[in-house]
Amino acid sequence: MLNEVERWLASRSWSVTDRPLHRIMAAKRSKGQTVSVVLPALNEEETVGDIVAVIRHDLMQQVPLVDEIVVVDSGSTDRTSEVAAAAGARVVHRDDILPRLPAAPGKGEVLWRSLLVTSGDIVCFIDADLKEFSSDFVSGIVGPLLTDPEVDLVKGMYDRPLGGAAGQGGRVTELMARPLLNMHWPQLAGFVQPLGGEYAARRSLLEQLPFPVGYGVELGMLVDALHLVGLDALAQVDVGVRKHRHQDGQALGRMSAAIYRTAQLRLARGHLIRPSLTQFERGEDGFEPRTYSVDTEERPPMVEIAEYAERKVA
Repeated sequence: MLNEVERWLASRSWSVTDRPLHRIMAAKRSKGQTVSVVLPALNEEETVGDIVAVIRHDLMQQVPLVDEIVVVDSGSTDRTSEVAAAAGARVVHRDDILPRLPAAPGKGEVLWRSLLVTSGDIVCFIDADLKEFSSDFVSGIVGPLLTDPEVDLVKGMYDRPLGGAAGQGGRVTELMARPLLNMHWPQLAGFVQPLGGEYAARRSLLEQLPFPVGYGVELGMLVDALHLVGLDALAQVDVGVRKHRHQDGQALGRMSAAIYRTAQLRLARGHLIRPSLTQFERGEDGFEPRTYSVDTEERPPMVEIAEYAERKVA
């Protein structure tokens, strides 16, 4: 298995500099494919506008790589929607997509519903909390999908500084996701940022995948894509440095529990004793327990949704 991972790293791990923008654009024109960028957002007024503005300027006005930018707001209480719209994004509210199905809270839910309100042959997901954003994040991960027909999904890889210390971000990746992947899906051990929120894929793949509704979506997508299209259809691109807002330790614990649940479902579809997590906070009488439910619901492949099928026919 180690030999297979090393072979994959040599053949499917690239740098953003490996594909100049003019080469990507030539491939886009020759294939006639369209690109949608989706930003899932919840209370990201401080950063979402800058991200949208950079993508619009660099990849829509300077060169027509991106065909649409859609911000899916999952219930923000700040000015996320207004800021995103002012920067030039089309803003859609999560609850307005597929209204017959009550929305579940979680990032994966937003990504899944975004397939119904975008049209690109390639869908690129970008987290809305990135700081000092570069359009290389988009062109870097979209590039292989336009230039290599054998690639179906591309993850961004990058350094993740934490508090000024290089390489200390991605704590859930190192403590939960990487051990799980190495032990249970060793073919995926070569992914530098398996949980990263910046990745792109062909719609033809995404519409066939189930989507965990919460934080398990990235791990679930990697594992399911591996089984559906194989390792050589997956790739990663080095896009530099990712700076973003970091979660506190208890939030990371909840994320880890959701990711573990997602992995467990894929190891043995069903059969979980306790889909909840108890954490502790110091109160007046000492440490007090707080119990949180862990995301257990998944959305089916979008291709199974009647409204999606009807849209494609229309």
